[in-house]
Amino acid sequence: LQEILQSSPSSLVLPAVDCEAIRYLLSFLQESGDWKLTNITNLDVSQLELNTSKPNLLVVQLQPLVSGSNEISTLEAIAENDKIIGRLTMDLQERGTHFSVIYTAVRPSRVSRRTDVVWELRRQLMATEEEDSLSYPPLNVTTGNDICILFYAQNFSLTANNSIFIDLANATFVTQNVDISSSECSDINTTLSLKYTKPVNGISSLEIRFLMTNKFYGGSARNWSTLDSVEIVQDGEKFAEFSVSDISAPAEYSFHCQLVGTSNLYPARLIPSNNEAKNWDVFISRLQIQGFNIENNQFSYASDCTGFFTPAIWMGLVTSVVLLWILAYGIHMIMQLTTNNRFDDPKGPALSVPQTE
Repeated sequence: LQEILQSSPSSLVLPAVDCEAIRYLLSFLQESGDWKLTNITNLDVSQLELNTSKPNLLVVQLQPLVSGSNEISTLEAIAENDKIIGRLTMDLQERGTHFSVIYTAVRPSRVSRRTDVVWELRRQLMATEEEDSLSYPPLNVTTGNDICILFYAQNFSLTANNSIFIDLANATFVTQNVDISSSECSDINTTLSLKYTKPVNGISSLEIRFLMTNKFYGGSARNWSTLDSVEIVQDGEKFAEFSVSDISAPAEYSFHCQLVGTSNLYPARLIPSNNEAKNWDVFISRLQIQGFNIENNQFSYASDCTGFFTPAIWMGLVTSVVLLWILAYGIHMIMQLTTNNRFDDPKGPALSVPQTE
């Protein structure tokens, strides 16, 4: 990599790599070259100190771009990133110091699991890619030598006041720049506490708590683990609380849901319980969490939030019932058809049928 950077007269575009490799990139670069390595995450180089005695290698993490609570188009995101790259490059060039810059995303949006896809310039017609169930290891909380909480999400993001977007997936699972020391485990109550320091500009601290309970229910004659509420504490002052719907599983199982958040369209919803919670939008995809009875330090069998009777199944059942009813009605009407018991004789008098018959 060092030889490529030094010999290349222009910019280079490197393919995305897996998060498992990204986490070791900075330490590898620091050990492999005689340069000052600086990791830039806030896109502000005004206070950046550069070393004039040796080359400077800067790793700039471009933040995901959103407009309000909705993702903007790919072309707009690329154009905005180009503006950011150009502005940072001009600011660095004005200092007159030798430098090399690696622009990268916080994490790849999608990682190919096939080695042959990397060498293809274009996607083939009807081509599909196989993806692993987990792109990075789940976050775990330990008590002693045992894991008492497992938490995983493919996407984990918040939006404050419809303007401040906070992507927590990278800090939680890839770099693990999160404090979980306040998490608590017991046989009855479990709390997963995630504390972040300066996740974005304007927020100095952010804590997210997942409160779970393990109770016995006589109707099913077994224990069930339930995610009762989710709490968000901003800067130690602003407190937002959400009640949770439809997030429960047998105590021996983990819980999995494809979409969890504040939207009414998600199978598992986070319902605001106070006025402060209405200022937050939460989005979690492919959530899997387990706070009790963890064996072999891995997730148990997952109880999914999608029940057996999905909307598609209900539509199929209703349509089938209507068609069966039409068929049964038609067969019933055919069975009611009868033939005449008397017939008109053309050689005899005309047949007279009284109206009473």
